[in-house]
Amino acid sequence: MTGRIRPVGLAIAMAALALGLGACGSSSSTTKTTGASGGTGASATTGSSGSGGKIKVGVVTDIGGLNDHGFNHLAYVGLQRAEQQLGIQGRVLTSSSGADYLPNLTTLARDGYNLIIPVGFLMAQATDQVAKAFPSAKFAMVDSDATAEAGDPKNIEGLLFEEQQAGYLAGYLAGLYAKAHGYKVISSVGGQKIPPVDHYIAGYQAGAKAADPGIQTLNGYSQDFTDQSKCKEVALNQLAQGSKVVFQVAGGCGLGALLAAQQKGVQGIGVDADQSYLGSYVLTSAEKKVDNAVFNAIQGLQAGRFSAGTNVTNSIANGGIGYGKIGPAGLKFAPQIAKIYSEIKSGQISNIPNTVK
Repeated sequence: MTGRIRPVGLAIAMAALALGLGACGSSSSTTKTTGASGGTGASATTGSSGSGGKIKVGVVTDIGGLNDHGFNHLAYVGLQRAEQQLGIQGRVLTSSSGADYLPNLTTLARDGYNLIIPVGFLMAQATDQVAKAFPSAKFAMVDSDATAEAGDPKNIEGLLFEEQQAGYLAGYLAGLYAKAHGYKVISSVGGQKIPPVDHYIAGYQAGAKAADPGIQTLNGYSQDFTDQSKCKEVALNQLAQGSKVVFQVAGGCGLGALLAAQQKGVQGIGVDADQSYLGSYVLTSAEKKVDNAVFNAIQGLQAGRFSAGTNVTNSIANGGIGYGKIGPAGLKFAPQIAKIYSEIKSGQISNIPNTVK
């Protein structure tokens, strides 16, 4: 399973890095600095050595920010847990657009952070550029394959996930629910067609068809991870075609897809975190435990187990993938979902597809 975006050339990389370094020298209205304990402002954790030589760990969010109710928020939770339990010094830089990736990563590298955690596949190219410019820095890159090839930086560890396993569980439940009610169509709304998104969707479609071979699966992309109106529009189009369950795989944007499901009286499925708090219409959530992965990466660094050029793959088997609370409409199927979970964990169910055809 690979998903690395490669830099287009060293000269371009260095030019972009120079721009990033320049940007770091001035304040930015689109970049927020957050201490892991919750405070904001650059004074939270700046400095070269920190308090008493503590390990310094910086997280750079993707554009969804800390309030995406999923992916980025979970990374923040993992950092907070490490700060509380491991005694590290944490800092978060939030990205409002892709233009923030390079300066945010460069700021942490320049300030001597022991581990830098870029959150999200879309940050892979910027991470490669900064990792090359700061070879002594260490990066634990969420959702990017760090297996080194010729010319790649050698100071990145990849944090990957078997999202298709979570998608399969969600899809199996959606298939059982649809079949029990005589429904013929379910759907998914992705943010962009990138590997982590498609892993979820491919697993969802496979799980649904395993539960009900006759089910029709619709899929669409909003091309956005933040604008809820775009995901809502895609979902409404799917609902108009008869979908009775909508799986959102689009971060903050996907909350709009769930809103469409709620307004039309159908079931929704959350992503990354347990999103059952949104209401009883949430059938379940496909969980990707980014918080555990971030915490484990920090703990590994502290214990001297950082492995540059390799990947740590999070799955059901090691507690990195799961499913959230099952809503009222799906409770009678809970024993079957628990059984499927156990069969994936034991390897009885394997080779779940991770590409959308």
